[in-house]
Amino acid sequence: MKLVYAREMGALDKKAAEEFYLPVAVLMENAGRAVAEAAAELLDGDVYAKSVVIFAGKGNNGGDGLVAARWLSAEGARVKIFLASPVADFKGAAAVQLKICAKSGLAVNVLNEETDWNVAEIAAAHADLMIDALLGTGFKGELSGNYKRACELMNGARAGVLAVDVPSGAEADTGLADESAVQAAATVTMQLPKVGLYLYPTAELAGKLIVAPIGMPEALTEQAEGSKYLLDSGIVRDFLPIRSGNCHKGAAGRVVVAAGSPGYTGAAALCSNAAVKAGAGLVSLYTPLCSREVLAVKLTEVMVKGLIERMPGVLGGGAAAEVLDAAAKANVLAIGPGLGTSEATGEVIMNILQGYEGTAVIDADALTALAHNINVLPQLKCTKILTPHPGEMARLCGLSTGEVDARRVELAEKYAKEWNCVLVLKGAPTVIGCPDGTVYVNTTGTSAMATGGCGDVLTGIIAGLCAQGIEAEAAACCGVYLHGLAGELASDGCIGLAAGELAGFVPEARRMVENGEI
Repeated sequence: MKLVYAREMGALDKKAAEEFYLPVAVLMENAGRAVAEAAAELLDGDVYAKSVVIFAGKGNNGGDGLVAARWLSAEGARVKIFLASPVADFKGAAAVQLKICAKSGLAVNVLNEETDWNVAEIAAAHADLMIDALLGTGFKGELSGNYKRACELMNGARAGVLAVDVPSGAEADTGLADESAVQAAATVTMQLPKVGLYLYPTAELAGKLIVAPIGMPEALTEQAEGSKYLLDSGIVRDFLPIRSGNCHKGAAGRVVVAAGSPGYTGAAALCSNAAVKAGAGLVSLYTPLCSREVLAVKLTEVMVKGLIERMPGVLGGGAAAEVLDAAAKANVLAIGPGLGTSEATGEVIMNILQGYEGTAVIDADALTALAHNINVLPQLKCTKILTPHPGEMARLCGLSTGEVDARRVELAEKYAKEWNCVLVLKGAPTVIGCPDGTVYVNTTGTSAMATGGCGDVLTGIIAGLCAQGIEAEAAACCGVYLHGLAGELASDGCIGLAAGELAGFVPEARRMVENGEI
């Protein structure tokens, strides 16, 4: 499903009126009807005699709420409307809907005096459902005045809140939110979901997401600017490699992993084992010689080779040639997890990356080496899949970790193009940027995965899928989605997941996707 920024949705609304003869009033009527239907669903399908309190702003979002008020009233609900702005401030289609409500005898109250707020507080306290139609996709910054107070009133009441398009106080593009933003039980978003609804903290504020068609034809929505998509099972199913019945280990793909060092052998083991569980036929791990023995014991199904060292855990010059020779005979190279950050090891990593021309999944300490040589990154000849967490991404692009988190969709798109790579920006949610400007926002995963080593597993899964013959973009998308789904299956709703448990659930996650069970 395509995702849009607020301005992109605004451009569609404009085209709807100017080119498709669908005026704002028609779209507003359809949107309001969708809100009323969602309200009925939250009220167990029967709105008769139920108390519904609607807080409406002066814009089109408020107009949607006013349409919903009329439909709910017609079905027998006891509806009360509270306006956060004076009647004179309502313009266009919203003003028309306000007049219709007044003419229809609906109870419309303007929140002006303190007595008006007292009435609103009593109504909210006795409501079966509240509808937040205060602010739409145009909101940015901080709540103030009546709008802030109305949001706080809804948050303090016992009844659930149904938000229109986005919860008031939340930004539709970035997912940033005011501290008083509405906490909704559900959000009805119109026609196409807004990017910010999947970004935190708004992802938690929105509650259950309902995407409601409002009558825009496909010929119009296909013209939405940008190429941002919600990564779902349908996309992943189309991307996954198909294995023939007579496939053998050589045909299932060869992975070379360069990872591990004293104290960080776990990263190498997690990554290598994940490549196996993702379906790769042959996995070889190249690690500093002093780590080879312990990893050979840990990894029964992986061939473990020791690399030349200058000193224990620090790679020597001949190590690059050895990895490059092995990688040239494989389908993909995964490099970085736990490999070390010494200057000498960093030089070896850069020599490998500059000499390699296949597909490389670049993570962890290899990203640290690249951060010190960032000008080289766009010039690398290999097909690059970068998998930074926000801290690593911050070092790569010279920003703070907080700014990376706040701008993850924008930055994934920007730097995937600038660095000519597939960029997997890990986090909640993980965002995948592609060199052609396409961006995918992942929908799987759980906070139980907030534990060391899960990123190493992801690197191995992506490498294992790459080895099976699919393109870098497809492998990244499939890897991220299956990684998150495996986390959901492994944790089973409980906190305390260990990264080593993840890979064992990847085959089940893949089977579920392939069979259409999710």
